[in-house]
Amino acid sequence: MKTLKDVRIGGTAKVVKLTGTGAIKRRIMDMGITKGVTVYVRKVAPLGDPIELNVRGYELSIRKEDAEMIEVE
Repeated sequence: MKTLKDVRIGGTAKVVKLTGTGAIKRRIMDMGITKGVTVYVRKVAPLGDPIELNVRGYELSIRKEDAEMIEVE
């Protein structure tokens, strides 16, 4: 399955599933990344971490390890 980490700069993806558990999954959901939401990848840092996203009309930066827990289509 494709994860948010695999989406290229300028790409848009729809969240299908969150694979994290416990506090990590809750933190991702609290940031507005939930099933069915559309995410736009704005930038990626030179070394690949963090990733800057546009979610629900605001900008958000997440770590690469958190992006691996978000399955998209």
